[in-house]
Amino acid sequence: MNELEKLRHSAAHVLATALLELWPDAQLAAGPPVEGGFYYDVELDHRISPQDFPAIEERMQRIIAERQPFKRIEISREEARKLGFKGRLGALSERKVPSRYKLDILESIPDNEPITLYQNGPFIDLCAGPHVEDTGMIKGFKLTHVASAYYKGDEKNPQLQRIYGTAFYTKEELEDYLNQLDQAKKRDHRKIGKELELFLIDEKIGAGLPLWLPKGAVIRRELQNFLTDELLKRGYQLVYTPHIGQLDLFRTSGHYPYYRDSQFPPILDPEELKTFESKNMSCAELANRLEKGEVEGYLLKPMNCPMHIRIFDSKPRSYRDLPIRIAEFGTVYRFEKSGELSGLTRVRGFTQDDAHIFCMESQVEGELLSCLELVKVVVQKMGLLDTKVRLGLRGEDKEKYVGNPESWKKAEEDLRKAAAQSGFDFVEEPGEAAFYGPKVDFLVKDAIGRSWQLGTVQLDYNLPSRFSLSYVGEDGHPHLPVIIHRAPFGSLERFLAILIEHFEGHFPFWLAPEQVRIIPVSDAFVNYGEKIKEILQQNHFRVNLDRKNETLGAKIRVAQLEKVPYMLIVGKKEEQMSRVSVRSAKKGNIGEMQLDHFISLITAENKERRL
Repeated sequence: MNELEKLRHSAAHVLATALLELWPDAQLAAGPPVEGGFYYDVELDHRISPQDFPAIEERMQRIIAERQPFKRIEISREEARKLGFKGRLGALSERKVPSRYKLDILESIPDNEPITLYQNGPFIDLCAGPHVEDTGMIKGFKLTHVASAYYKGDEKNPQLQRIYGTAFYTKEELEDYLNQLDQAKKRDHRKIGKELELFLIDEKIGAGLPLWLPKGAVIRRELQNFLTDELLKRGYQLVYTPHIGQLDLFRTSGHYPYYRDSQFPPILDPEELKTFESKNMSCAELANRLEKGEVEGYLLKPMNCPMHIRIFDSKPRSYRDLPIRIAEFGTVYRFEKSGELSGLTRVRGFTQDDAHIFCMESQVEGELLSCLELVKVVVQKMGLLDTKVRLGLRGEDKEKYVGNPESWKKAEEDLRKAAAQSGFDFVEEPGEAAFYGPKVDFLVKDAIGRSWQLGTVQLDYNLPSRFSLSYVGEDGHPHLPVIIHRAPFGSLERFLAILIEHFEGHFPFWLAPEQVRIIPVSDAFVNYGEKIKEILQQNHFRVNLDRKNETLGAKIRVAQLEKVPYMLIVGKKEEQMSRVSVRSAKKGNIGEMQLDHFISLITAENKERRL
């Protein structure tokens, strides 16, 4: 936990203290620091709203002014249970109401871990820490919003109120952050996506399953075209694979059971289902037999890897064939909890710009550097110039990973070397590896300084062995290939959400759903506008003609609100001279020019995919 996280963790305890002073019967659950701030989950009859924030913040400010020290107290498990039954865990010291959530959390602490409490003033909380020295170190804080959350994220548990806030060491840092939040609200991809009609999430189809509307589909298609051009230059072969596959395939890869908790449940083979229905077998028994592999089932694919592996293994391979680079824009499915879904950034069905490179060990270094260079091309083309790398290494929990330590050591060293040579700034984080190998994740900053995780490059010495893959080497003997998993965008949904917010909906010309709008100054010039529209369409531009019976100023305002890059104003003078008056969304009025000249300008802009 870094220093800012420590401060925010402490601010969460201050929030909890204030809540208990205002509502003594509140039941506290947990209050961790999170990205951008902190929260505390509470069960309370009173429905907390932003109207309550001033009263809560006033109490918090008093607690901060008292400079209450944070005292660490280590006690036995039995002593902690007694405190819990007396209602003094996660409570003010004089409280007598049993703290059921804290008792539940207490029982989930492993037997070999110490039981620690932290106390500030009268508030005593079950907590592993750490905290700042005293409450007075919290110089700037603000409650931001309140939401609902199931206890431990499980829909079977009670629904709690989650109160969010943020905290900083100085008031100036807080002001900067609040300004960023204000900008983020204006740029929210859900808001802009609705205004510009880019995507839709329809509850009758399902939460977290976005529909791409025509305008959003244009952006998605252009992104795919851009990346496909880059892939073909680098020798990738494009494939298509089904959305569902036999469960045994994912057992072999390890995606099942490693990702079981975030997957849609397996589907029983329909032929076998008929057999078991005739025997009146219970659903629970069927599920148990499916889980054990005693009956055949299918799974909505959570990853594309096993499909690409089967393509590689579909015929004999020689060292002369390698590297083989297989790429796909493949849709995968994860059953994210409903409380974690958010617009396009957290969905249940999403399309990865996935690729798998099958190569010899001697080719790993060059292929890794090529993958990292491709990510550079992507982020630079999108104007995401502040990019850092996180090198995810194997953690201490050996049950989370497959393979032997020697292959992991080699993979980590290979990836570390490539990251250093790539020129990206990088940090190493143990415990962030994929279950089959270490990975590089790309963290980019957008136009207002927020950090996002985008694509990934993963090095895998383990799945080839699990699938018994081989190629015939120069010596005539079979050898295991190495797999590099690679996705520069990560997912098209998340990537587009980031681009919407980064550009605030003002997409570069080559990505804009509507590139040019023709605006006649009156109905008398609609026919001239039609001729221009036809010429632009023949040159493969996305163009519309505004036929509405409104003033010129009103039409220009609508085009600006809809963030169309170029407007062509046509009237009597333009028609007589076979010209157009050009207005840019970025630069304002550019002036009159021949249509051919305008077409040459936007052709270059489109071809070069300028920002």
